[in-house]
Amino acid sequence: MATVTSSIRGVVTDIEGTTSSISFVHEVLFPYAYARMGDFIATHGDEPAVRAALDEARRESGDPALDDAALATHLRRWIDEDRKATPLKTLQGMIWAEGYRAGAFQGHVYDDAVAALRSWHGQGLKLYIYSSGSIAAQKQIFGHTAFGDLTPLFSGYFDTTTGPKKEAESYRKISAAVGVPPDGLLFLSDSTDEIAAARAAGWQTVQLRRPGEAQPAGEGAVAESFAAIHPNEAVT
Repeated sequence: MATVTSSIRGVVTDIEGTTSSISFVHEVLFPYAYARMGDFIATHGDEPAVRAALDEARRESGDPALDDAALATHLRRWIDEDRKATPLKTLQGMIWAEGYRAGAFQGHVYDDAVAALRSWHGQGLKLYIYSSGSIAAQKQIFGHTAFGDLTPLFSGYFDTTTGPKKEAESYRKISAAVGVPPDGLLFLSDSTDEIAAARAAGWQTVQLRRPGEAQPAGEGAVAESFAAIHPNEAVT
């Protein structure tokens, strides 16, 4: 098992399966967006930000002639496939924003993640999110939790507009954006492929393998919760 050295200046964390339950994303957020996609497009389709996302989705679909109803069906198919398409993530984030405002749900964050993030922030570590969900959706999940608004803990957010999470180049871009050398950044994720990509970019990593949600173990340090992770100390 690898250890985390004493050079950590920033922590970058994934959300799904890491700070937050996979079931919350797949059993609450995804169905909410799925059920409302058609009505949302019909109601908000003329708004510039929504129209831009719809146009991008048409281009990615390979059929720019799709009308709004057909495009809504296509987007719902992408939800079923858990497609990491930027326009889909943008539209989902917009729909979820309505749900948060209406009090339909709260963002789920594990209590161990909250305690650790607050502690690390208090120690002066810079904290960032890197998720395939849009930046707007990231801010919503952490802004509407049972623990209150957690967004003040974070110094920045990254999504698929930076690049795919399974490609090392994305992590090099984040390192450059935050101004910290790769070996000064600690990446937390449940995904073996994401961990491998971050390590290939020179980052230090810990794979979260939460009981009941664990993916196969990859290279490097592993932990079952944030309580076992101590930046600048060996991870055991």
